[in-house]
Amino acid sequence: MKTYIKLIYFTFTSPIRRKNQADSQESHQPFYFDVRGSSFEMPSGKAENGDYPPTLTASESEQLLSTIKDWSIANGLAVRPPLSLVKSDSDPHGILATTAPVTLFPSPFPRVCFEQAKSIQKSYNKLYAAIAQDEKFLGSIVQEILEVDEFIAQLWQVHLKVKEEGYVQNLSLGLFRSDYMVHQSTNDHTPTIKQVEFNTIASSFGGLSSQTSRLHKHLSISDYSLLDNPLLARNLDLPENSSTTSLASGLRVAFDTYKSTSQPLHDCCIIFLVQDPERNIFDQRHLEYALQRDNSPIPVFRLPFGQILSRTSVAKTTKRQLLYHVPSHTSTIFEVAVVYFRAGYGPSDYPDESAWKARFQIERSNAIKCPTILTQLAGAKKVQQVLASPTSPDTPSILNRFIKDSPKEIEDLEKTFTNIYPLDESSSGLSARKLATDPADCKGYVLKPQREGGGNNTYRTAIPPFLKSLPETYWKSYILMEIITPPPVHNIILRNGVLEQGGVICELGIYGTCVWDQGTGEVIHNEEAGYLLRTKGDKSEEGGVAAGFGSMDSCRLV
Repeated sequence: MKTYIKLIYFTFTSPIRRKNQADSQESHQPFYFDVRGSSFEMPSGKAENGDYPPTLTASESEQLLSTIKDWSIANGLAVRPPLSLVKSDSDPHGILATTAPVTLFPSPFPRVCFEQAKSIQKSYNKLYAAIAQDEKFLGSIVQEILEVDEFIAQLWQVHLKVKEEGYVQNLSLGLFRSDYMVHQSTNDHTPTIKQVEFNTIASSFGGLSSQTSRLHKHLSISDYSLLDNPLLARNLDLPENSSTTSLASGLRVAFDTYKSTSQPLHDCCIIFLVQDPERNIFDQRHLEYALQRDNSPIPVFRLPFGQILSRTSVAKTTKRQLLYHVPSHTSTIFEVAVVYFRAGYGPSDYPDESAWKARFQIERSNAIKCPTILTQLAGAKKVQQVLASPTSPDTPSILNRFIKDSPKEIEDLEKTFTNIYPLDESSSGLSARKLATDPADCKGYVLKPQREGGGNNTYRTAIPPFLKSLPETYWKSYILMEIITPPPVHNIILRNGVLEQGGVICELGIYGTCVWDQGTGEVIHNEEAGYLLRTKGDKSEEGGVAAGFGSMDSCRLV
């Protein structure tokens, strides 16, 4: 008689709607879904007995866990353990690591949606590079919310201060990620993707994502075929994932472009601006190591955001080169070619005035920023809402402002938009306020502030009391997004040594790399750069892996 392992079960109910969507439908980033009433049954790519994922016996589960735990630590699919798992006094020197939350099997994902998302990424890169160059447009967005959003106002003030002095570096680097969920209104319609958000700063998990794909491919040849209900490798369509090497290639292009255009005074390096402590350090390290494995290794230094002023200086030259002083060898100086922000995306990174002085020092320097403040502001939720505004013969798409003479490209971008509304005092904003404060209508929406990272959003019936707690003058700093309806999927998640099984929700992120000239508008480099699949239990509203909500996953194309 076989023994079956006891698992923790969960189901989902989180939502987002899309433009022209009949039914109700989430950076480090959140995602939102609603499977209630979903009509599309995700093709399962079933095991021999028709189940996917296959039912596991206790011994099969133990074997899979053993493989996953060892493989993940050996290959860096890991995070620093959360305090809920290991108390700080048990690990005072921060030497421990644990397997990142991960699914036991790759989740089924529609091939047509995967290919649609990858095919549109270069257009999204170009769009957001153009938005970052349009100071007038971004200024109009900022003016609407700066009175009630001090963080956005402070970022804008840093930009204006540097503009007054004069920018010395026109080149910008974007390591972007566009996040989507699958939507299908009826069985008769082909599934499509709808955009949850576009990330322009600290787009994380590129390092762990490629490792997750490698893990599932390893399991497909080592463990899956040995199950009582076997999964054969030849029946699993697991796409290649180049996220680590592709993102590193984007950094390298910016580094090489700086060296060829700036006549550096010293040896050049790349700085990773990071939070301290950082649980997601291994994700970042994978990119760093990829830069150093090349035939022409690039010096990379990790710099905690709070130590910018003590470890860097700006040369007293007309070019204002950013200089990095190596703390272990203070006489050694590197010229910073690229500053890659993995911090600085939220107010908590700016606890005092010195933090804003540090951001100003970076922004006014000659280093290529990833991102500049203008590029960071381009990723604001308010920008996403304006881009997705309904069009008509009398009101053409605002995308025409940024993408010239390419109606097909604009059409393809618009197909990914969902319904997003302002909460200002415009006619559409007043209508959205009625939806957001109605006890019944609010159940189909998520309320989003102008923030990156997980845990910032308000969902469904929590929206009316949350808005009531705020002065109405603050409402305009939020957007209201309809919840997306994804097809139901099942999987098993390993988190902190515990298995969770049941309904799950998947969010696909496509990375992109782009280098452009803010002055001339020339796009020097524009590439799609691999993918991320994050999965969470279907009762969870948020999806950020680092924030403790989601898990790493990879695609099984169906």
